[in-house]
Amino acid sequence: MELPPIVLAGRAVLRKPAEPVPPEEIGTKQLKQLISTMVAVMRKAPGVGLAAPQIGVGRQILVLEDSEALMSRLTPAQRAERGRVPFPLRVIINPTLKVLAPSPPGAASAGRATFFEGCLSVPGYMALVERDLSVEVSGVDQEGKEVRWEATGWPARILQHEVDHLRGTLYVDRMIARSFCSNEEAQVLLGRSVAEVRATLGA
Repeated sequence: MELPPIVLAGRAVLRKPAEPVPPEEIGTKQLKQLISTMVAVMRKAPGVGLAAPQIGVGRQILVLEDSEALMSRLTPAQRAERGRVPFPLRVIINPTLKVLAPSPPGAASAGRATFFEGCLSVPGYMALVERDLSVEVSGVDQEGKEVRWEATGWPARILQHEVDHLRGTLYVDRMIARSFCSNEEAQVLLGRSVAEVRATLGA
């Protein structure tokens, strides 16, 4: 089966809020086929998450998965710092995202962390993005069964990134602008602390 291409920044579907999947479509053969295609595209890329708009479908569907193989370049210390842990394939339809323990007024950084992010729809580049450390997502899976997931660390970051796609938001809308860099340059910076990176780039 030929897989559809990943839609790149500049395409309107990435900038429009995705439509909820109607209840009568959940569990259908057509929807399951779409989800299978999304999973195949994500794994081929490879990536840790994909939203339906990234293959040109303006529906509220996410697939997410992280594995040991995808984080093999990180040192144990880097994995611990990011809170990056593997998790099995998850399918979430019509997700609702809630921040757990949000930052109190006047404490912008409490409960949040800043790290480099990239995106399959913005290939070749990365930037520092601040995200909440703990979130809860709820929705249904491809069979219509309720899904509820409390995620922390890197899984929480992936969830926020993908839910943003369903809102018509890209990470470049949230990034620390002066940290925007090519993947090649980012490889040099990834071994440094976020504070060092910000000082180096004047961010």
